[in-house]
Amino acid sequence: MASLKSFLNFELVKFNNYSLTVVELLSVVVILLATILLLWIIKKALFRKHRFRKLDTGSTYALYQIIKYFIWIVAIGLMLETVGIKLTLLLAGSAALLVGIGLGLQQTFNDVISGVILLTERSVKLGDILEIDDDIIKIQEIGLRTSKGLNRDDISIIIPNSLITTNKVINWSHQTKKTRFRIDIGVAYGSDVDLVIKVLEDSVKEHVEIFNNDLVEARFLNFGNSSLDFQVLFFSENVFRIERIKSEIRKIINRKFIENDITIPFPQMDLHLKSGFSSR
Repeated sequence: MASLKSFLNFELVKFNNYSLTVVELLSVVVILLATILLLWIIKKALFRKHRFRKLDTGSTYALYQIIKYFIWIVAIGLMLETVGIKLTLLLAGSAALLVGIGLGLQQTFNDVISGVILLTERSVKLGDILEIDDDIIKIQEIGLRTSKGLNRDDISIIIPNSLITTNKVINWSHQTKKTRFRIDIGVAYGSDVDLVIKVLEDSVKEHVEIFNNDLVEARFLNFGNSSLDFQVLFFSENVFRIERIKSEIRKIINRKFIENDITIPFPQMDLHLKSGFSSR
């Protein structure tokens, strides 16, 4: 017993009045392992509750992130106290240093505060489709300082959280899973307007990824410079890959236009030449 006590009190590090013993190091390891185990249990419990009660995935993830950050702050504080580092003295002694660091890392702190806002406010959740700086991004992870997303080219995008909270951001999936889209097209003057509207609506309804065919609507917009301008509107739940769907619908429209002898015009310009000018 005496040898065990002597081993536990053995000083691994000694510097002036500070020393680190074996028992203090073991205590830090125990706190670290207990924190990891506790977070694992909380994560399993939250996502099990999510599966059985059909909770929103983004809300569950946000709640877990907040709990995780809070537990790690407490755990780090306990580990510092265990090794003899008093947090109150540390903060008081480094006040001036912290001010300098704060000024230098102002943007980082701004991102961190924005991350807390995103996780608590839940205006942006996991899986949401955002339009940021003319880029469409599907959110995969919301961190404390940055968020990670995937754009339509399957490229991972790292987004500072302050960019989401301070700039104008369009959340395509915030209110409903389905979103309304449109395709503009012009046809030659002299075309049957009613036939064009029918062909446009039938073309969209032919696509399998359209939400509710009854909501498909074609409109005669205007008399353009070289064409009669139309627009067809439809709903789809596949917001992230909508450009592929639009491309496939355009192919169907083009095929049906050919079948029904409907012409898509190209811009034309008439050039009038005047003669009879005498040269001097």
